[in-house]
Amino acid sequence: MNALILTLPHSASLAAQLGVLTGLPLGVVESRQFPDGETYLRIDADCAAKQIVIVCTLDRPDDKLLPLLFLADGARRLGAGRVGLVAPYLAYLRQDRPFRTGEAITSQTFAGVLSRYMDWLVTVDPHLHRYRALDQIYAVPNRIVHAAPAVAEWIATHVDRPLLVGPDEESKQWVADVSSRAGAPYIVLKKTRRGDRAVDVSMPDVGAYRTETPVVVDDIVSSAQTMVAAVRQLVAARLRAPICVGVHALFSAQAEDALRLAGAAQIVTTTSIPHATNAIDVMPLLVPSIREFVAIG
Repeated sequence: MNALILTLPHSASLAAQLGVLTGLPLGVVESRQFPDGETYLRIDADCAAKQIVIVCTLDRPDDKLLPLLFLADGARRLGAGRVGLVAPYLAYLRQDRPFRTGEAITSQTFAGVLSRYMDWLVTVDPHLHRYRALDQIYAVPNRIVHAAPAVAEWIATHVDRPLLVGPDEESKQWVADVSSRAGAPYIVLKKTRRGDRAVDVSMPDVGAYRTETPVVVDDIVSSAQTMVAAVRQLVAARLRAPICVGVHALFSAQAEDALRLAGAAQIVTTTSIPHATNAIDVMPLLVPSIREFVAIG
């Protein structure tokens, strides 16, 4: 395939792994900051007429967006054919409507910017919430890769008698899917949010699950307050020490410590965002979609 992977320093490990999995070479990208904080970027690779695969997971997106756009534009200036983005984590899907007058709908703005610079997009389990599909805000072809098969395999292999726990009603469909794949029962808690960093949860009767190991599963672990509340309820119910599994390891300050203090026996995440808790590899799941787009045109 006449294709090339480009990346930025924060996603270098993901790009290297995808290079091995896809057989695509990695181009050299030099990137640094000037003393005034502006980005210097140089692509030391032959991009002419090639399909470019940019690997950039978009946690902490405000620091990454401009270098990403510079990289895409730089590849085009060197004659690249098509430029696609592999973003295992895709940011800015939270604000999908104005909740107060004057609020920016940042999900649409972010999608519009990426759509102008990219020809296609591959991501893992975006937090769509009120959007039915990425096509509602992204103007380029895209593929959503689901982490559920890898998450279910890890749970089935590593957890004794798992009981899947959805931390809120929104998680029910996803947790049910993982539960079915892992061959384990599940319950769903009810969440009441009292602010960005404060939630309460209630749960159904768990008396029948005294011998199971609760596994709290969620797509995004950021402040972790929802997971913390769930873990506290499970510990109070005198079940086995819970295990927490998240797809995207955002982890704001003290979030991981808060989970452990609440009683989590183990915290596990996927490799969509590099983090010390990574144990579930989702990079192989991206390969078919990458090959599909690279083969186009």
